[in-house]
Amino acid sequence: MSRLPRWQAVALLLLLGWLYASILARLFLQWVGPNRDPNFEHGIFVPLFALFVLWQDRKKLEPIVPAPSWTGLPLVVLSLLMLVLGVLGAELFFSRVSLLILLAGLIVLFQGWTLFRAVLFPWALLILMIPIPSLILQQITFPLQLRAAKLATGLLELVGVPVLRQGNVIVLASMPLDVAEACSGIRSLLTLVTLAIIYGYLAETRTWVRVVLALAAVPIAVAANSFRIFGTGLLVQYWDPDKALGFFHAFSGWLIFVVALIMLFAVHRLITLLWGSPENGSPEVKAA
Repeated sequence: MSRLPRWQAVALLLLLGWLYASILARLFLQWVGPNRDPNFEHGIFVPLFALFVLWQDRKKLEPIVPAPSWTGLPLVVLSLLMLVLGVLGAELFFSRVSLLILLAGLIVLFQGWTLFRAVLFPWALLILMIPIPSLILQQITFPLQLRAAKLATGLLELVGVPVLRQGNVIVLASMPLDVAEACSGIRSLLTLVTLAIIYGYLAETRTWVRVVLALAAVPIAVAANSFRIFGTGLLVQYWDPDKALGFFHAFSGWLIFVVALIMLFAVHRLITLLWGSPENGSPEVKAA
């Protein structure tokens, strides 16, 4: 079986568009619409980067000989079942994930497993564009709120600020500081992990370094957000609480995120110093 005829490919794309038009439209509005989800504004860049990866690997993909496999059919059937369940149950996450499984099934069905393995990274990357269900997100957010409040309280006590923590509320002499859901750091965490994966792909060829950078983004984001709350606590204690929670609070979010990016680059630099770069090999070990 050769490549899919053009008219069949066009018909397949039109069918996919008909099935997923409303689902993709709502996803796009969740990224950039007037009522967009601030936790997933980075989602719009994910499919663009996935397309960039495919374009960059185009010369590696062209020589792959199509080897269609009927094992892709169960994936297609599974994706359609997920789509139906998602639409009937009003579960957007199911419906959106079904598109990724459908793409995988169609690639295997018409082109084979060799091509699917070759595009596995950009395909898997697409999961980052799909917002996490609210139920799961809440299970992640609240522990992050408690962790951020605990770390910020420890830092404030370290510099001599009288403080009392009650759950996710930091009680200062001037006023209580509520570490709300928006201050949990989930937004910077999701964005930083996505950027770490993109940066690792662009700056590294070693798989283990890419994995380390992606994993390092998690503690970096948590620590950076805790330091932001610590800074807000200092402003509340020693300056004007209204100013500390106004412009400077929003500005500190951007500033700390930049610091988190710098920390991520520093981790990569440290790995390069210790284990060398992929171009130069391992660093030389000098005799004493």
